[in-house]
Order: sequence, then C-alpha cells, then structure tokens
Amino acid sequence: MKLKIKFLPLLLGAAIAVGIFIGGSLDFNDKSDSLFTSNSKKDKLNRLIDYIDHDYVEDVNTDSIVDVTVNGILEYLDPHSVYIPKEAMKSASENMKGDFVGIGMSFYTHNDTITVIRTIEKGPSERAGLKGGDRIITADGDSLFGRDLTNGDLVKKLQGPKNSDVVLEVIRKGEAKPLKFKITRDIIPIVSVDAAYMLTETLGYIKLNRFADSSYKEFKKALTTLKNAGATEIALDLRENPGGFLGIAVKIVDEFLEDDKLILFTKNKSGKIEKSFATRKGSFEEGHVYVLIDENSASASEIVAGALQDNDKGTIIGRRSYGKGLVQREMELGDGSAVRLTVSRYYTPTGRSIQRSYKKGNRDYFDDYYSRIDSGELLDPEKIEIADSLKFTTPKGKIVYGGGGIIPDVFVPLDEGMQNETITFLQRRGYINNFAFEQLEKDRTVFEGFTKEDYVLNFEITDQVVEDFEGYLNVKRKTNIVFVTYKEEIKQHIKAALADQIFGNGAFEEVLNQRDNVINEVINLSLNKDFTD
Repeated sequence: MKLKIKFLPLLLGAAIAVGIFIGGSLDFNDKSDSLFTSNSKKDKLNRLIDYIDHDYVEDVNTDSIVDVTVNGILEYLDPHSVYIPKEAMKSASENMKGDFVGIGMSFYTHNDTITVIRTIEKGPSERAGLKGGDRIITADGDSLFGRDLTNGDLVKKLQGPKNSDVVLEVIRKGEAKPLKFKITRDIIPIVSVDAAYMLTETLGYIKLNRFADSSYKEFKKALTTLKNAGATEIALDLRENPGGFLGIAVKIVDEFLEDDKLILFTKNKSGKIEKSFATRKGSFEEGHVYVLIDENSASASEIVAGALQDNDKGTIIGRRSYGKGLVQREMELGDGSAVRLTVSRYYTPTGRSIQRSYKKGNRDYFDDYYSRIDSGELLDPEKIEIADSLKFTTPKGKIVYGGGGIIPDVFVPLDEGMQNETITFLQRRGYINNFAFEQLEKDRTVFEGFTKEDYVLNFEITDQVVEDFEGYLNVKRKTNIVFVTYKEEIKQHIKAALADQIFGNGAFEEVLNQRDNVINEVINLSLNKDFTD
C-alpha cells in the first residue's frame, strides 16, 4: 500500500503527460474536408446533438456533450489517443513548442502577497531589476495585494502579447517606498535541460525533462559545452521524462550513433514502414553514453534508450521504462480543440515493440503499472516479467526484450530513502519549496557569500532547520510529522530547494544528485569502465 500511495501522482502525471506530449512531429496535413464526407454514422451523431439542442426539455450545454462523446470514442481506441479541449490547447501547445510570452519570473503567494521567488536569467524581469523577495502589490494599477486570486488569474495579469508593457509596483525590504518597474513582455523559454555539468573530470551530465521543439537545440548546446569542458562520456538522464516529439528524439540519438545506423522504424495500419537513420551530424560518436531511465521514462525517452541499446552503444542504467511504443499526430477539430490520434507504432532497430498490451482496456492498462510496483520489480530485477517469445539479439549478441518497456543493462533499485512516500508527497505538494522560500525570507544575506559550487559542496542544513520544517508542516497540515528515519534525506531536499531559488541553473539537480544512487552507479561504472561500443 505504501508504494501504491507514493506512485499514484507519478502514475497520473505520467499517464496524462505521455498522452499529451507524444507525437506530432511527423508530417501531417489536416484534410478534414476531404477525409470526412457525409455518411450515416456522422449524420447520426449530428442529429442526436441537434435534437438535444433544439427539442430536449431543458437547456443543455451541447459543447460538453460533444466533449464527452469524443472522449468516449477515444476510450475505445488506445490509452494514448487523447482529446485536447479548446481551453487546454494553449498550454499544451506552449509545452511542446518550448516557450511562451511573459515577464520571466517564478512567484509564490506569501501572506496574501505575490512574492518573487526568482527571475529567469536574462529575462524581462531580471533586465528590469526585479529580485527574489520582491512583493508585487499592483499590476498596471490594479491591486493584487490581499486579493483571493488563483495562480491562473495571476498569470493572466502578468502575461500578454509580446513587446507589450506591464507596470508593476513592488515592495522591497530595505526600501522606504514602493518601487515601480516597467517590464516589456518577451518570449520566455520552457527549459528542457534542467541541468548540465561535469560529474567527474571526464563524465558530463545532462538532465532532459521533455522532447519539445526547443529541446534538441538546448541539448546540443549543453553537449558542446560539456565536450569543451573535457567530457569524453555523457550521462543522459531521462528519468521522469514522459516523452514528446519523435523527431527530436531522433536528432538526439543521432549525436551518439555512427552514420547510417538505424535509429527506429514506424509502421502504420497499412503496413507502410518509415525508417530513420543516423547521419554524419553526430558530434559524440566516439564517446560513451550512459542513459538513465526509470518507470516514468516514456515514448521519446524509450526511443533514445532503445536505439542506443539495440546498436550496442552505451549503457542503459536504472529501472524498466514505462512501455509506450505508439506514435500520435495532432488533428484539429475545427473549434480550437484537437485530438492526438495514434497513427503508427514504432520499433527499435532490432525490430522490437516496447508497447505494453492494452487489449483488456485502458483501465487494465494503467492498472498494470500498479502491478509492477506490487510485484517488487522496482527493488529486484528478478521480479521483472520477461516474455521469451519477445526476445531479440543486438549485432554484438546481447539479448534484449520487447513487450513492455526498455529493460536496463544495469539495474539500480528504487531508493526508498530519497524517494520515500512522505518526501515525495511533500515535494509534489510544494511544501518543501514553500518552506525554503520562507527560510530565505528570514535573511537572504546568509547566502550572499556563496557561489553555486561552494553551496553545493559545503553548505549544510542543520537539525534545527529540520525541526523548523516539522513545525511548519504541523501548522500547515495539522499533523505531527517527525523526520527520524529520513532526517538526512529531508535535509538534502531542503538544501536542493534553497539552491534552486538562490542559484537556479541546475543547482537543484546538482544537490540531489549528491545522494542519488543511480548517479553514484554511473560514476562507479565510469571510474571502473571496461566496455567497447
């Protein structure tokens, strides 16, 4: 039960994200006018909606009925064909485009006041002079102080067209009067590379959280920077990465594979096969790559891991991946909404499909995720269910399996300390981040003498801070939480949250990675390497 509770938000997040993020990169022309002509099936639905709209005894929101109908139809297809309502399209598009228009800051509502956590480096707010801890009381003269506004309402106040201005009135500690800042809205990137830094003198690390339009460009920049810093090996961290555009995954794999190596192929219902091969563009073909995966690495993440594993390139480390081998294309429905419909399956170079079965229905499909947890496979590789009928062989003779995710070359069990149920819950609900912010608000000067490197290596969270956090939780949640078994782990999470708010730029990952058993395994493998790609 403990693991079930813990992974419920992970499951829900992964299921939604996997469905929303995947596909869309293949060429698709919306030909709805020519594809859908008048027919009895279509007319039946149209007539029913018209009858309800005009003749039903009560007023009914027929738009809602249509939404339910679309979702009901998709429920009969596969788990990853999804409907995106009109109101969700903007967010979904921004997520996959990799940017939005805004003022470039993160905020926290502290004591009924919008308070700046951190400005985005080189973004509009930083250029205008906003700082962490500033309290925003008005936007264009409209008071924001003490009002019961949701985060969505606040975002609407602060976002707007590119190059438009917003004037913010701000209270800053140490200033006698409010300050005014005129901020010109600009394009704000949604960062795909969470962190990129050197783990050792020769081992670089890149954490990628999605495969959006902008992801390859970010990845390539990080890879080049690490190569220039002396990296001859790369740890590519795809844990918790739900996927994204197929084409972006292909470009990233291409950086590691030699010319003309097969990356993947797709097959549609008519049997048409399309193959993707590596080109001469690869800049890390000679270096070794470690790919870090877990049970929430899906779709495009699995394309990368599968392509490298099947080509005997690199080492896959972690736990069995999600198991999604379907490709979607986005199709507009004419009213601002869209459907992302499964149009093909993809196969790794050896010919394996890593898609889990959904023949028993979508509910059973997602429940299968729980069965992995209950079986103990996150702690013991012997518990992973393997189908001998889906056995494949790589060019160098390594046995790999299809039918349900990528099985890593090196298994690393779930860390029940750093990833325990309570800490995961507190992290996802924002309690750790909010507490870190309030710690900063007490006295930001404490951290002024630290560089990011000094902080990561030398700053320590005291037992008193943990006790303060316990008190904070007991007030906020009205529970008596005491960290006894996981005291050192909660210290690391608080330290990471502080690092993110003070330094940004991957500091959060650098701190957590100090106690990450998968990272430690990668470093050990690198120091004791005995491999040939």
